[in-house]
Amino acid sequence: MIQLNGIFPPLPTSFDNDENLALDKMRSNITKLSAFGLRGFLVLGSNGELVHLSESEKIQVYEMGREAIASGKLMIAGTGGQSTRETIMLTKAAAKAGADAALVLNPFYFKGQMKPEALKQHYFAVADASTIPVIIYNMPANSGMDMEADTILLLSEHPNIIGMKDSGGNVAKMGAIRKQAKADFQLLAGSAGFLVPAMSVGACGGILASANIAPAQCIAMHEAFLKGDMAQASRLQIDIIPVNTAVTRKWGVPALKEAMDYIGLYGGPARKPILPLDAATKAELLIILDDYKIKS
Repeated sequence: MIQLNGIFPPLPTSFDNDENLALDKMRSNITKLSAFGLRGFLVLGSNGELVHLSESEKIQVYEMGREAIASGKLMIAGTGGQSTRETIMLTKAAAKAGADAALVLNPFYFKGQMKPEALKQHYFAVADASTIPVIIYNMPANSGMDMEADTILLLSEHPNIIGMKDSGGNVAKMGAIRKQAKADFQLLAGSAGFLVPAMSVGACGGILASANIAPAQCIAMHEAFLKGDMAQASRLQIDIIPVNTAVTRKWGVPALKEAMDYIGLYGGPARKPILPLDAATKAELLIILDDYKIKS
């Protein structure tokens, strides 16, 4: 089983000013971020705008990602679709491209129908069909669904479902899952805003938007906890909260891309209907980045 312990940036998908894929820019970002001690990368998560890409574009990103990500680093691919059929197809495409694991967001459009049994059948069918391990993705801010601990535990029984990325921030729920799930079920924090609390209840690492713009700080926070230096881990945790909030829950993908542009990576535009930051918000973001000493 692959080990997920460490820090993964969820890479934004790069577009040019006409909103066409800019794979060369994305490849350049991977090269620059690979200078840090990251465990690997996630392509086509929420920050990767998975829902905005066509099937062929998703496959192009999977293929580019595997080519650009060094063999010693893991590539996790977002493959969640609204139907089981689509999710299986994308998961197989990611595996064919060389992904090490698939991150599968739960179907959410027909929320009323997504009872535990429906989710079990969905995830088990994907895991049965997949030649790579499956990681559950719980992202209530985007999906509008927050899967219960009992549902996650039900899904975790499948031998090819190896862990969960939780972006909801309910640390008590993460602890309950860690206590009851199989010993090798791996938990990943879905935000740098609660990495240390998540690790305190058993998370082994995180897929963190802030790792795109503050990889060294995210890695240092993870390492401080592992070394038992709780004073340092706590300080790093508290320090990163304002910048993490700015590029996640507060202003989202366009803020993360603006921050990447600001530090010398390529951010570029998001695809519409996501709008760029207005001038006042951009100015506020840059003040936050400067206060945290994130500069080009």
